[in-house]
Amino acid sequence: MKVDIIISADDIKSEKVKDKLVVVIDMLRATSVITTAVSNGCEKVIPVLTVEEAKEIASRDRSSFLLGGERGALKIEGFDYSNSPLDYTSEVVKGKTLIMTTSNGTRAIKGSLGAKHILIGAMINAEAVAKKLLEYKDDVVIVNAGTYGQFSIDDFLCSGYIIDCLKRHTEVELTDIATTAHYIYSQHEDIYSFIKFASHYNRIQELGLQEDLNYCCKKDITKVVPEYAEGVIK
Repeated sequence: MKVDIIISADDIKSEKVKDKLVVVIDMLRATSVITTAVSNGCEKVIPVLTVEEAKEIASRDRSSFLLGGERGALKIEGFDYSNSPLDYTSEVVKGKTLIMTTSNGTRAIKGSLGAKHILIGAMINAEAVAKKLLEYKDDVVIVNAGTYGQFSIDDFLCSGYIIDCLKRHTEVELTDIATTAHYIYSQHEDIYSFIKFASHYNRIQELGLQEDLNYCCKKDITKVVPEYAEGVIK
């Protein structure tokens, strides 16, 4: 199994993901939100690129559609919920459809169209993601959402952990960047000793969202692996 990494949504090239097995990571916080919502009984998540599109889709059925997401890490005006995974309890999402737009994560998902499979990964489901990748037995491209088109330490560290999970079960052939991600994780298995340098981590901390950070940095608290196909995540 070969494993490569794309460092941000802006760096996705169609030929890099076409017919590949892709894992999209935006651990702070979009893919943590998606994984949590699905784990808590959300029927499906529809990721979109713009606020306007999200509102238009949600207006079709406000009784069963929820609006969630962020701009600048803050809740969008007129939306039901923010980009905090703690918002998406079973009481809120069970049986509902979440319409979601974020600054980085939903862009990375949409940018990965053309892949054979698109899995949603985060720290909270990393081991389960690795096991699902082993089932498919294809070469893997891990897409880091990044932060506003730039490399992001948090997603890179999460990539390293998923690679570490894979290496426990199979032989993997890593590109240079994938080797680097795994090495960094191996030196910082506690997560916090390195993720504290991430600009996005510090932005969320500045907003007083420490509980979100604590939650998103937990390893393997769910075995759910959401998958994006035909416009929806289930």
